[in-house]
Amino acid sequence: MKTVKYSRQREAIKKYLMSTKEHPTAEMVYEAIRQVCPNISLGTVYRNLTFLEEHGEITRLHCGEGSDRFDGNIDPHYHFICRECGCVQDLPMLPIDHIDTIAAEHFDGTIEGHYTYFFGICAGCKAGENIAG
Repeated sequence: MKTVKYSRQREAIKKYLMSTKEHPTAEMVYEAIRQVCPNISLGTVYRNLTFLEEHGEITRLHCGEGSDRFDGNIDPHYHFICRECGCVQDLPMLPIDHIDTIAAEHFDGTIEGHYTYFFGICAGCKAGENIAG
């Protein structure tokens, strides 16, 4: 097994993602990490996000608006995406793993899991507090 060299920048990215509930884009991570590592490049942030995802240390969320979001919480959970402001929020709810069984009843292959995103209008947009865009 290949030993992975320690990276202060990678650790800073992981620590940041574990400390926020905002599900930032790579550009947002870059702006936050520049406060700790001023010489970091956006390319280095992208490479480290990919590394962390490939090693199961963070989750990449494909939200459909063009920019992936990142989550330091790797425990199974669901997300809500606001179609007005684009925010991504954790959605605290009981697991719905039974949908794997339901899907398997209609599929000849093997179901190994699922990703579920809920869409709508967040509380801030619903109350007129958020400005979209």
